[in-house]
Amino acid sequence: MKAVLFDIDGTILTEMPLIQLFLPQVYDRLSKKLGISKDEARERFLAEIFERRDTYDWHDWNFFFRLFDLDLRYEELLKRYPHRLKVYPDTVPTLEWLKKEGYLLGAVTSGPEYQRLKLELTGLLGYFDVIVTREDVRTIKPEPKIFLYSLEALGVEPGEAVMVGDSLSQDVYGAKNVGMTAVWINREGEIGYNMADYEIRALHELRKILGGLE
Repeated sequence: MKAVLFDIDGTILTEMPLIQLFLPQVYDRLSKKLGISKDEARERFLAEIFERRDTYDWHDWNFFFRLFDLDLRYEELLKRYPHRLKVYPDTVPTLEWLKKEGYLLGAVTSGPEYQRLKLELTGLLGYFDVIVTREDVRTIKPEPKIFLYSLEALGVEPGEAVMVGDSLSQDVYGAKNVGMTAVWINREGEIGYNMADYEIRALHELRKILGGLE
């Protein structure tokens, strides 16, 4: 194996503390704008999100801000509350080890360009040789194009690369579909479907997996 590719959200970091901060602001603005209760505003906003789950638009908070004509930009929220982005404790030690061992590293995300900003704000940007967002290829995981584009940028074949992600439908299925080894990081202990080549609960378990693949 020559390269390890990672999903971003739910895999190496979480934006959940930031989401928990700004969603009440969204409901408040929306309730005032539409003249409805905050509970109804919440229902309307979340209904739009759930209806578009796993579509191209679903991965971009700015799409939903524009949809409701709200004066918010996710980039500005990231810059204002960078401390609300939480890097998982096992992320940096794992990335450090992989770099030391000589692996090429990639970040592959269905999110928009501001995903790079997340990596910059959390100090993770410099670990990756390649970062590919949906806007680089105009598509999202599990479409083969986003994986193949990433592999080509790294100069490796699918069989020489591992994909690590928290989504069975996007990361695991998409990676296996192009011939990569797929590792499902299941931090919450969800019920799986034996789809992944390997299942882990923490990133440090990659050491054993990669040792066995050499």
